Amino acid sequence: MMFQRLIFAALAVALLVGSVQSGVQQLQAVPIILAAEVFESQKVEAPEPVAAPAMAAAHAHADAAAHSHADAAAEEWAPADGAERAFWTWVANVLHAFSMALLVFAVMGVSLYRGSSLRSLALAAWVAAAGWLTFHFWPSLGLHAEIPGMDAARLGSRQGWWVLAAGSAALACASLAVLRSHLRWVAAAAWLALPYVIGAPQITADPLAGFSGEAQATLRHLGSQFIWATTWVSLSFWVSMGLAGGLAFQRWVRPALLTLLQRTEGPAVGTAQAPQ
Repeated sequence: MMFQRLIFAALAVALLVGSVQSGVQQLQAVPIILAAEVFESQKVEAPEPVAAPAMAAAHAHADAAAHSHADAAAEEWAPADGAERAFWTWVANVLHAFSMALLVFAVMGVSLYRGSSLRSLALAAWVAAAGWLTFHFWPSLGLHAEIPGMDAARLGSRQGWWVLAAGSAALACASLAVLRSHLRWVAAAAWLALPYVIGAPQITADPLAGFSGEAQATLRHLGSQFIWATTWVSLSFWVSMGLAGGLAFQRWVRPALLTLLQRTEGPAVGTAQAPQ
């Protein structure tokens, strides 16, 4: 019963939040991406160093094999521009919202188990704010959103640092929520500082070095717009997650969870029952 309610509530929240996110993406981010993609064909790749004849032949053979494999993979399937691309983007957004809704419900459930006296909407608002800090704001301070055509550091390094920044922000939020000592503020500050003490991976060259002067100016302007666009997309996602998640938790999840806690005689159940 509890599992069914949880899945149903998360699915309902995902459909709403994923649709809101898709709409904001179409209005804010997609036009910038399409405008930047126009310039991708104008990018001049840096010349590769001259190699010995035997090594050059080996590289040519490897490049030909890689290109043939890439072409075969590219020919398999890709969504067409327009309605098909928008539909599959919506599907991806709904699946992402579903996973985040389950995570939000899990954090709210743990808070309820620990005796939180917050109402469902207030609790969801705090959890959504922590989610926005963890998954967007804190990592994006070190690694800005990138438009098509921009050079960047190695993908593995960026992914590793993003995980570090997101994990540090999550631990900072957990320190403030769980610890009771005044040192929790020191612990939270230390966790938040950790990824920036290590430093985000960056390239030394201009990320738009392969473009002409006019194209660079346009792409820099589009890049600044894209940072704000992704911020609005993320804000719309977490604001709608807080609202829809709080209402769904109050309507479907909280009553079943309180009943389950009463049966297992969890701590502070009486305290958690009062505010709905």
